[in-house]
Amino acid sequence: MGETNNGSKSSRWSLQGMTALVTGGSKGIGYAIVEELAQLGATVHTCARNEAELSESLNKWTTKGYRVTGSVCDVASRLEREELIARVSSQFNGKLNILVNNVGTNIPKQTLDFTAEDFAFLMNTNLESCFHLSQLAHPLLKASEAASIIFMSSVSGLVATNIVSVIYSATKGAINQVTKNLACEWARDNIRTNCVAPGPIRTPLGEKVFKEEKVRHGLISGIPLGRIGEAEEVSSLVAFLCLPAASYITGQTIYVDGGFTVNGLHVF
Repeated sequence: MGETNNGSKSSRWSLQGMTALVTGGSKGIGYAIVEELAQLGATVHTCARNEAELSESLNKWTTKGYRVTGSVCDVASRLEREELIARVSSQFNGKLNILVNNVGTNIPKQTLDFTAEDFAFLMNTNLESCFHLSQLAHPLLKASEAASIIFMSSVSGLVATNIVSVIYSATKGAINQVTKNLACEWARDNIRTNCVAPGPIRTPLGEKVFKEEKVRHGLISGIPLGRIGEAEEVSSLVAFLCLPAASYITGQTIYVDGGFTVNGLHVF
């Protein structure tokens, strides 16, 4: 099952004619993903909570000649998620090739300091929103007859770190499992489901963590490639997984982390 590659070699490496929805595309990794997909020929709709940031990004993409539209949406709101998918359905005539569930956030607290409201907020924003948007988008993805869902996880969904909260890590571990199950369940609908799990990446959110020399040094010492990653190094993998060339890849969680998650103890 799933799409096959019967076209020319060039079409296998192009998103021309495809449609995409990327949540949280006004900055950071989301911005890089929107730009990468648009560069490969996709028509993209994105959303963000901050209208000013979204407008600024849309203006930049228009100047570059990319086919990108956007709308203000807080994916933590069930109603706004429903409105977003209704808008996308109308814009793309009931069909969608690519859904990138990019939005995610963290509350930097110790476990004993978390409130019930904190827990609910992180679960809703990082996990429930992705699950619900996938449910809502399913008819559109199925109608396209060759679709991909990309979930954004984290190395924290696999290994323990002391720079993000235990609840954040739990949501990312859950996303990894959602990816596997949906890949099996929705393969019959020609929907591939994969997960991209970044390590330390230079983004506006990440810079708040990396600005402390002790933290930055500690992170880099555990990364075999010896540096913090760039957003474009994540977006390139997202784009690849959406290409016809990746048509036999589904159910995978792939780490973009400079080797962080496979690094063991080195004494020499």
